[in-house]
Amino acid sequence: MAQSRLEIIAVDDDAAFWEDQDAVLSGLRESPPRIPPWFGYDELGSELFEEITELPSYYLTRVEHEILRRYAGEIADRLGAAAVAELGSGSAKKTRVLLAACTERRATTYLPIDVSREMLVASGDALTAEFPQLRVRGLWGRYEAGLASLRESDDGPVAVAFFGSNIGNFTPAERAALLQEVAATLRPGDLFLVSADLDKPAEVLENCYNDPAGMSAFVRFRQNHLAHLNRRFDGDFVLHHYYPRAHYDTATATVEGHLYATEDHTVSLKNLGVQLQMRRGDSINVGFSAKFRRPEFVADVSALGFALDEQWIDPVWQYGVFLFVRT
Repeated sequence: MAQSRLEIIAVDDDAAFWEDQDAVLSGLRESPPRIPPWFGYDELGSELFEEITELPSYYLTRVEHEILRRYAGEIADRLGAAAVAELGSGSAKKTRVLLAACTERRATTYLPIDVSREMLVASGDALTAEFPQLRVRGLWGRYEAGLASLRESDDGPVAVAFFGSNIGNFTPAERAALLQEVAATLRPGDLFLVSADLDKPAEVLENCYNDPAGMSAFVRFRQNHLAHLNRRFDGDFVLHHYYPRAHYDTATATVEGHLYATEDHTVSLKNLGVQLQMRRGDSINVGFSAKFRRPEFVADVSALGFALDEQWIDPVWQYGVFLFVRT
């Protein structure tokens, strides 16, 4: 019997990461409280984020897809025979363009890493049906667990891809720690393919990260962070007691997505032993999105053990895809 070209491997204690109380408690103790970013991507959250990528004002996905579509062949040639791993693969709809170019040139192994098993199965089924030259080994868990699994394997050359400008969804310290994990995973000569959203006017960014009139994708996505806490930790967040708003902090070049309380109330998360005293106007942080200036971004990544090999930037320099080599 032929070996299946799709395999899903639990790399993070069989989804115990959803019960990671230390990470949640640490975030909730910050001021303002913060929910870990990966906690928004359960099955429902992943589906809601796909809706966000279709919003007319959400330019990131469209610009990145156009860059990949235009340069997929060139990127595939530079990747060579490397297996392609992807952090936070989601639906892999952008990566599909690159994988098409890779499989035109050679048999390819794709190693998507994601916290949604459902999304790994759905995208893996679609990709293996579309590309006979492709093998998919999905790694179900958080980024760190997926990278640890890659370190333990012996698949030969590997390229780690990180799309969606998700490199910006961390504090500077968290971002440096993740880049160090990537560097520790890759051998000299291995590749890191990463996209970054470049800094631009606040009006453009705030339009991008808030719902256009009459739409509610961001509302439902951000409120699902609270609903997920309720489900996992026996919480009593009332979703309609919060409204979302993203604003751009020019001092830190970061878009911050918050949920704001509409009235004074107390929230209990019984399985965590936590109570939050929320006053009207208090907020909970449900996401960062840092924006980058190209020279500083390249310098910061290079300082952690990489050298820039090539870059592909859209015509108006609002978004870039960068290929680094592990030194």
